[in-house]
Amino acid sequence: MSIENVLQDIRDGKIVLVYDFDDRERETDMTVASEFIDYQKVRTMRKEAGGLLCTTTPLSVANELGLPFLSDTFWDCSDKYPILKAMAPNDIPYDRTKSSFGVTINHRNTYTGITDSDRALTIKSYVETIFANKPAEERMADLGKNFRAPGHVHLLNTSDKILESRKGHTELCTALMIMAGVKPSATICEMMGDDGGSRKKEEVLQYAAEHGMSFITGDEVIAAWKEFNSKN
Repeated sequence: MSIENVLQDIRDGKIVLVYDFDDRERETDMTVASEFIDYQKVRTMRKEAGGLLCTTTPLSVANELGLPFLSDTFWDCSDKYPILKAMAPNDIPYDRTKSSFGVTINHRNTYTGITDSDRALTIKSYVETIFANKPAEERMADLGKNFRAPGHVHLLNTSDKILESRKGHTELCTALMIMAGVKPSATICEMMGDDGGSRKKEEVLQYAAEHGMSFITGDEVIAAWKEFNSKN
């Protein structure tokens, strides 16, 4: 599968499968451009992947709008709640950087927030809000008006320079969105197996073939990203 085929699938609003690395998580995420999310795609990711549904935000946008890393928020509250300092994520076995988790949100027009339709509304509206052609102050006001936190959609903030200090699915999938020319937010969900672990790469490749989905590895994303940046 060529990188251009993967990028075209992303532009067409299709789910693509992104494997990270044999020496990292060894996981594949179902990935779709957040701007194209709908309840059918949420349902597919929930039923066919089964991991945690998350939506990425470029760090520059997160900083502009005051959307923190959750680990920073916990640390800042640790004087009042010392247990949060004790639970700091400083020993992630596959990563030498802090967790990419940001806050969790629900759209204010959702009910519980967890249904496929509710999460689709939250994700699609979130992306429309943060990338709106408005000053940061207006987008921040819209976030406060339209969303509540905590909620059922997990936000992920990328690292500063994508795919340099951190090479997780947050960065791999956001890089694919940037290269595809869509809004630079990916909605992702890990593919789980039936043996208590993540779905094995060989099984994912078979699934991709059976369902006509594109499959790409982290090494292929990084190679394409380097070429993309050399031309821009």
